[in-house]
Amino acid sequence: MEEHSAKWIIRGNKLLDETAATSIRGYLSMLYDHLDKDDQRPVVPLSHGDPSAFACFRTSPEAVDAIVHAVQSAEFNSYAPTIGILPARRAVAEYLSADLPYNLSADDIYLTVGCTQSIEVILSALARPGANILLPRPGYPLYESRASFSKLEVRHFDLIPEKGWEVDLESVEALADENTAAIVIISPGNPCGNVFSYQHLKKVAETARKLGIFVIADEVYGHIAFGSNPYVPMGEFGSIVPVLSLGSISKRWIVPGWRLGWIATCDPNGILKKYGIVDSIKSYFNIQAAIPQIFEKTKEDFFSKTINIMREAADICYEKTKEIPCVTCPHKPDGSMFAMVKLNLSLLEDISDDMDFCLKLAREESVIILPGVAVGLKNWLRITFSIEPQSLEQGLDRMKAFCQRHSRK
Repeated sequence: MEEHSAKWIIRGNKLLDETAATSIRGYLSMLYDHLDKDDQRPVVPLSHGDPSAFACFRTSPEAVDAIVHAVQSAEFNSYAPTIGILPARRAVAEYLSADLPYNLSADDIYLTVGCTQSIEVILSALARPGANILLPRPGYPLYESRASFSKLEVRHFDLIPEKGWEVDLESVEALADENTAAIVIISPGNPCGNVFSYQHLKKVAETARKLGIFVIADEVYGHIAFGSNPYVPMGEFGSIVPVLSLGSISKRWIVPGWRLGWIATCDPNGILKKYGIVDSIKSYFNIQAAIPQIFEKTKEDFFSKTINIMREAADICYEKTKEIPCVTCPHKPDGSMFAMVKLNLSLLEDISDDMDFCLKLAREESVIILPGVAVGLKNWLRITFSIEPQSLEQGLDRMKAFCQRHSRK
């Protein structure tokens, strides 16, 4: 049969196309397409949280050895249980329990292909007709796109920049109703670089309990805290409100390409099991063999070195942005790998919004920064400081020159 005579009824999924276009990678793809190919300067990526490409951010040799040992043993080449192999789940439970007032067991852990799959699993488990979920603004856009895909209504509560990006708890109470399934809390924060205090997280827990909803705690940047607030896991308050904690080895061990994450049920009162959430997660559902050795043998000085580099980079980012008149950073980063800065368009000529700023910055200076609209905050910018300090300074100097060139005369 000739090609022109075939009548094809194949169709792509438009919802997936729309989701991809509004993802962080969708925005970054657009920005990279606007780079000047004739600019011989190296591109400075101040846009995404993957420091693994830089020599100063290498994972621990113990982690590499654990992977090699697991592969060479030939003991883990068969299909794994859908929720993860027992030794790895047990290791994650022990790792998380060290920061909690109670102990988790392997039965509380579900291993996933990175934290992305954790989000997919949980939001799919929550999807039901009429249900809604409370998401932070600004926040991580995957939650919104996945909720839309699962037909979950999204309701946004604000984070308050003047209060270190704390949750506006009054807006949370106003948004919730009998169809609210859960609230998402991200700490250490992406995109804001904040770390919630013990006191604030306790208030979040008490508010969620009052509303009868559970907390989804995105803790993929867990322990990457270098400011005044120490990292406190939301599971600390599991006796007040049930918590699903999402984590991975991607950020703390600097191996996002290894794609190993988890969901942990931090719920000593068994509420999530009683109301069917645990069964829904199990119904949805594999590296894993290396996890026990990675957790057990990685030395503390590896983590200390990473934190010190991050702290230095955050200081550079904060101080250098002070030199750029068209942006303001309301809160010095305390954790994760990001800072949010507010763009003052009144000081600039020929710049219409944050997206226009980032496109022209990419074209003129070969610097990639994520526009705030990508994370739900228009006319802000998300700057990643998890790159080599020299490249960070270079990128921010180029951004300063760009702003000076476009400043109103």
